Amino acid sequence: MIWDKAQDLGRLIGQSAEYQTLRRAEATLREDSDTVAKLDQIQTLARQVDQMVSTGQMPDPATAESYEAAVHDLENSPVGQAYVVARANFEKLMAKVNQQISEGMEKGSASSIITLG
Repeated sequence: MIWDKAQDLGRLIGQSAEYQTLRRAEATLREDSDTVAKLDQIQTLARQVDQMVSTGQMPDPATAESYEAAVHDLENSPVGQAYVVARANFEKLMAKVNQQISEGMEKGSASSIITLG
């Protein structure tokens, strides 16, 4: 029963305007060659920073500045802004869903009635 409810919830989330908007924004991101280049640059720089941090080193100022500039450029592009807004709206939806699940769990744990259907 729980798995069926989880499937239903997933289906409803997948049909939500927030999820559909996020998917469209992701597709637009992937189709824009400038944005793809920015994302590749960000990923490369992020890997460099991660490698430095994993060895106990701080990233050099030039790498950190390049990373921040690339993220800033992406976020300020129309395609990037659309993605950031869509992502934020989807995250708000999921926070509300998680809140409702938590409230349901609290009510369920306090109830003396056992429901299996």
